[in-house]
Amino acid sequence: MRNNGTVPHDANGRSNTSKKPRQPLLSKLATTIARNAINELDDGRAGRHLGVTHIKSTTATHRFAADVPGYPGWEWNVVLACARGSHWITVSELALVPGGTALKAPEWVPYQQRIQPGDLGPGDIMPAPIDDSRLTTDPDEAAIIQQHKASTSSNRPRMLSKTGLSQALQRWETGEHGPQSPYARQAAFTCVTCAFYLPLATTIDVGVCANEYSADGTIVAATYGCGAHSETPQPEPLGTTAEPFDDDKTIPIDI
Repeated sequence: MRNNGTVPHDANGRSNTSKKPRQPLLSKLATTIARNAINELDDGRAGRHLGVTHIKSTTATHRFAADVPGYPGWEWNVVLACARGSHWITVSELALVPGGTALKAPEWVPYQQRIQPGDLGPGDIMPAPIDDSRLTTDPDEAAIIQQHKASTSSNRPRMLSKTGLSQALQRWETGEHGPQSPYARQAAFTCVTCAFYLPLATTIDVGVCANEYSADGTIVAATYGCGAHSETPQPEPLGTTAEPFDDDKTIPIDI
């Protein structure tokens, strides 16, 4: 049929075209309901409307800038609901959530990963982990030079492992006294030819600490000590764990 510019009507003379009703959850009324819910909470006013997200057939989330002291970049999220075929809007949830520019707390880091070199102080205790790869009880895996094992390791339950020595050498090589430091790169001579360079020997009671959390890379006297000793005992538990009571367990009764 050719379009002659007229609007088709049904038998009763009513237009056959109808405007599709807008979803109630996206209406101005829905925005007003969400804003009023925030203001009624009285925990900070709702700022400008930032949009609607998580739009579904029966729910939608309205976002507002948060005018809350101490929470820059945060926003209010209000979840609205409306049943199918209804125009009655209800508030399901309301929350203050961080936006893209919000200042948030850093990710939680386990305690054992927070310790950094230099944190150990006088009187502090830092037990080595039971499964510390830097230590070993196997003489064949020890980093001590073979000819000195008998004299230096007889009174040590655990010894520095090859892994521990490798890690220490890597730190020292790349540290402030390593060959790539600014001082070394501009020096004309290396320490090995210097009279002040004292190669370590087992005949003197000094040694180099290889614990990165203690006197790492520093000459220490054999009689020096700190709380990060390899044999520092593990801390005592704060309490004992009680056995949970089994409610379903059969209890024999003598009659």
